[in-house]
Amino acid sequence: MESNQYYIRVSAACPLTNIADIDFNLKNIKICIDKAINNKSKAIVFPELCITSYTCGELFNQNLLIEKSIEGIKSICDYSINKDILISVGAPLTYNSSLYNCAFVIFNGKVLGIVPKSYLPNYTEFYEKRWFSEGIGIINKKINLPFQENIPFGTNLIFKSGIFKFAFEICEDLWVTIPPSSYLSLMGANIICNLSASNEIVSKADYRRSLISSQSARCMSSYIYASSGVYESSTDLVFSGHLLISENGSILKENNRFQRENEVIDHIIDVDKLNNERLRNISFRDNIKATPFESLEIDFKFSNNNIENDNFNRFVSKHPFVPSNESEREDRCKEIFNIQTSALAKRLTHTGIKKAVIGISGGLDSTLALLIASKTFDMLDIPRKNITTITMPGFGTTDRTYNNAVNLCKNLGTDLREINIVDACLQHFKDISHDAKIHDVTYENVQARERTQILMDIANKEGGLVIGTGDLSELALGWCTYNGDHMSMYSVNSSIPKTLVRYLVNYVASTQVSKKVTDILMDILDTPVSPELLPKDKEGKIAQKTEDIVGPYELHDFFLYYFIRQGSNPDKIIQLAKVAFKDCYTSETIEKWFKYFVKRFFSQQFKRSAMPDGPKVGTISLSPRGDFRMPSDASFNLWKSYLD
Repeated sequence: MESNQYYIRVSAACPLTNIADIDFNLKNIKICIDKAINNKSKAIVFPELCITSYTCGELFNQNLLIEKSIEGIKSICDYSINKDILISVGAPLTYNSSLYNCAFVIFNGKVLGIVPKSYLPNYTEFYEKRWFSEGIGIINKKINLPFQENIPFGTNLIFKSGIFKFAFEICEDLWVTIPPSSYLSLMGANIICNLSASNEIVSKADYRRSLISSQSARCMSSYIYASSGVYESSTDLVFSGHLLISENGSILKENNRFQRENEVIDHIIDVDKLNNERLRNISFRDNIKATPFESLEIDFKFSNNNIENDNFNRFVSKHPFVPSNESEREDRCKEIFNIQTSALAKRLTHTGIKKAVIGISGGLDSTLALLIASKTFDMLDIPRKNITTITMPGFGTTDRTYNNAVNLCKNLGTDLREINIVDACLQHFKDISHDAKIHDVTYENVQARERTQILMDIANKEGGLVIGTGDLSELALGWCTYNGDHMSMYSVNSSIPKTLVRYLVNYVASTQVSKKVTDILMDILDTPVSPELLPKDKEGKIAQKTEDIVGPYELHDFFLYYFIRQGSNPDKIIQLAKVAFKDCYTSETIEKWFKYFVKRFFSQQFKRSAMPDGPKVGTISLSPRGDFRMPSDASFNLWKSYLD
């Protein structure tokens, strides 16, 4: 795979500083550049005015300092030749008899452009207007330096290499009501860099962190932030060298502040993900109309992005639908239960129905649906006896699942009924001239449809609502019998993937039920996933294991997340899966099941086109009325050719 289609490794740096000692500062800036290159970074952001140091005060009025600072920029340019890294350093610049606080953007021996600071703080401890002029309104200008002419100068510059589009703002620019990065993002920039000198007072770091993560979320961008360090003047202020790399609302990397050595942090940014987020967000597109000026794109080209699996430092969760943090997971499970129960409660109160009918198999999905129904009935002060739970043993039902189903219903206090479907299925085989010894799809689907018929008819007879038990993973793969377990009157699990079903059941088992029910739930969690439509093995155990047939659900949930949520290309999904599951599955296994996923996802759309109502819980829903509208006869040849 061409990793550089999607990702870029970026760095934020805080070099050692000596106030007004340009040679010393240059030496340490170059050390940081080398560190970033050794870490395979393609862009590095330094603090505000790092060439001179930020706290020079009245020395900014000294011609010698300004002249030597520009010579320092030339030194960085010379140092950057053939280094294939985008460098942004802070330095003062004289233009039209005014001094500007600027970001100099350098690549392979040249200054690509210069961005002046738009907003100058001049309150409490800040006095920048004493020395500098504001850059607001400066666009499409040109600057001549002693070593280079016609350098773009302005606040509207975007620096582009392929899909990677960098834009720059300086410190206070981020703290204003509408930061320049908001407009620059609307104009296409997906990596915002901030050269900063933000002093520390109690709790300011928390606010700064929140500001950066929020701005990256609002702009659907990455945000690289580098602030001045402890060697700035401490006459009145202390600086901590705060370094942060954020992406779309998440802090990917952060340093420990107050370090006393040259420091560089790096992380990989997924720019393809950011661009896809923008494509699907109509409000972002609409907001583009509000930009007050046009950007000026400056092209340059990285020679090789050089990111492969062995140096891929992004965390890739095996289970993207499940929070990795345990405390967050519990909060999320509680919220999901509230969404599901509220949805079911609305359907019951709207219809005036006070009874529910659920088919209970002793498996995960029907267990979760029953737990949701029980909690909903409690919330509505309806007796649990109004929940009719029906277990329907068939040719493949094992003692383990049967006993778990029966015991769970008894302990939850539902109206438990047992209807054996064997005789009815045998009669149906006879009616349609099917040999019961042939265990094909007809053999399996007859059982699924017989069970659904029973549920629907009892619901009609008693004025109840058939609650569907199928989950999002089964819908994605079409692993359900059309007009069998595929159908219900309301489907509470329709946007819950299988990996999340496990955590939800485990959450209930751990926090909300008696020891006896907990034991039953834990055994259900330990039972292999199976529709139990084929006969038991010789030992009376489950012979038909779903994941042996369709592949591991954790892989399919992973594929589903990146295929739908991010619209990712197959090569990217496979690469991410190989990173996430490197200790679990071989490359061949991952590729095999991804091909299977794509084929089934397209061929089974007709089932999703006719799926019953059910609540959207997470960011992905396959409801044809809500999130996902795809023709049932869409071809997957494009994806097949790509994979082949």
